[in-house]
Amino acid sequence: MTALRRIQKELMEISSNPIPVLSPSCPYTSHSYPIIAQGVSVEAKEDNVFEWKCSIKADSDSPYKGGTFNFNLSLPPNYPFKAPTVTFTTRIYHPGINEEGSICVPILRDEWKPSVTLSTVLSIIQEKVNNPSPDDPFEPEIAAQLKNDKAKFLATAKEWTKK
Repeated sequence: MTALRRIQKELMEISSNPIPVLSPSCPYTSHSYPIIAQGVSVEAKEDNVFEWKCSIKADSDSPYKGGTFNFNLSLPPNYPFKAPTVTFTTRIYHPGINEEGSICVPILRDEWKPSVTLSTVLSIIQEKVNNPSPDDPFEPEIAAQLKNDKAKFLATAKEWTKK
């Protein structure tokens, strides 16, 4: 029951306070609508608030400019004591996101703490998508290309984003 209350509270906070990154906040105040805040949209499944459908619209200065990347955020029954699981459903040519859609961010692994909010998680995911780094990669070959041949990486990322 604690998890449900915390999730509902965080969903309400996300709907009324923009995710701290880019521009205007969401005009929606009811969590029965998708929550859209600064390039991030969140919609809890109608019958299960532990399952969220989310998307990130890439920044205009990102290698993924013009792309929208969808992912599922699954909250465990013992949330906030266990981190959520994030799985991208849109393919992305990114060193930190593998073919299965898993994202490599420490906050979802060994750095998780119950005090971390879902707004923070979404902000970190948005930052990771918009600013790929060769450090701590899930895809070492893509990371090496980003490090050693950035022009080719950017061209490939742009091509995948068009698909």
